[in-house]
Amino acid sequence: MELINFSDSPQKYRPDILFTNKNEDIVLLVEIKSKKLEPSLKKNAMFQLTTYLENIKKNIPFGMLVDLEEINIFSLTEEQNIKDSISLKTNDILSTYDSEFSQKRIFDFYLETLVKSWLRDLSYHWHSETPPGYHELIKIGLLPLLEGGHTYIQENLGVDTLH
Repeated sequence: MELINFSDSPQKYRPDILFTNKNEDIVLLVEIKSKKLEPSLKKNAMFQLTTYLENIKKNIPFGMLVDLEEINIFSLTEEQNIKDSISLKTNDILSTYDSEFSQKRIFDFYLETLVKSWLRDLSYHWHSETPPGYHELIKIGLLPLLEGGHTYIQENLGVDTLH
């Protein structure tokens, strides 16, 4: 596992979920917000996430912002500009893992757990041969990077290193 000093990153940022490919290279940082983000807040959150990607480590190819309404996934160019992006309805994706998702109050930890379940399903197909969003993630090039990979959540990240 590669080492990253998150304490040197802006505002001491630590991603909610970090995903590595089967070679343990970081391929995705995920930011989770357990509320609906208004357009201006979403734009700010996307900008903040791209800034974190640039400042934490070059060449992390994908970022994801999840709120209660949408899952925004984007890839970055070498200049850290957004190249490809997709938007998926959070309920359409996560109701596969909790059929009552849209009918209950969702807190950060639970939303993080559902997103992690989805990412693991995309990686190992434990729940479905073609998990929700499968074809969309193929189009932007993220799915091949997820196959056989691993999720790490904030508690697993340690003080300054990944284990």
